[in-house]
Amino acid sequence: MTKRLTTALASGALTEALADIAEDAARVILPYWRNGVAAETKADDSPVTRADREAEALILERLEALYPGVQAVAEEASAADGLPAQAADWFWLIDPLDGTRGFVEGRESYTVNIALVHQGAVVAGVVTAPATSTTWRSGAPGAGAFRRRFGEAWQAVRVRDRPASPTALLSHSMTDEEAERLASRHGCSQWQGTDSSLKFCLIAEGRFDAYPRTGPTSEWDTAAGQAVLEAAGGRVMAEDGQPLRYGKPCFANGGFVALGG
Repeated sequence: MTKRLTTALASGALTEALADIAEDAARVILPYWRNGVAAETKADDSPVTRADREAEALILERLEALYPGVQAVAEEASAADGLPAQAADWFWLIDPLDGTRGFVEGRESYTVNIALVHQGAVVAGVVTAPATSTTWRSGAPGAGAFRRRFGEAWQAVRVRDRPASPTALLSHSMTDEEAERLASRHGCSQWQGTDSSLKFCLIAEGRFDAYPRTGPTSEWDTAAGQAVLEAAGGRVMAEDGQPLRYGKPCFANGGFVALGG
């Protein structure tokens, strides 16, 4: 199975397949959006809906059918059954609906995240934004990053050169004062708030320049977006200045910054 996985990764066929799965998960999610979906509260005080659970079930079933036996670390399964004791050499990181709070409130910036990690490094990722019918993916190693509208052809995307007045993307959960301070720390004179892994993708396609984060996140929140951004020429660095790694204790991230050109 490892050979099949590495062959698909090297050819770019892996993220093509992941994109199809993520878009099918989006089709499961969309009927619940702006339709009065109810949210439950999990033990960590984060919300979950039927859309999260049904999308994750589809993703897990499809991944197991394509690449049986690869470890899957998925948000809702982990909340229900606990996290694995340790990460395997190869494993999936899955967030079936990133930005659930915004989704419940009717905002557009929620995503489906599927990533593949090998020996702590994210090597492939797909992010789908159901509300705008848009998907981003990393290509074969060295081949760049791509975006498509559902049913359309893939178009290459790349980070922009850092402009004279860079703009940061920040979490909606921050106060304006906190956001201004954090954006300024990374040389950005302007900032905008948005939800989910969409921030990585907007930097990857050259619309913004930085996404700094101080608060905790889970690895499934960042892995797919990191894969897309790095393929597009950007970087995602932990507080020690090294690329953000995966399979850490409790599959939890510390602070990091995502950067474009």
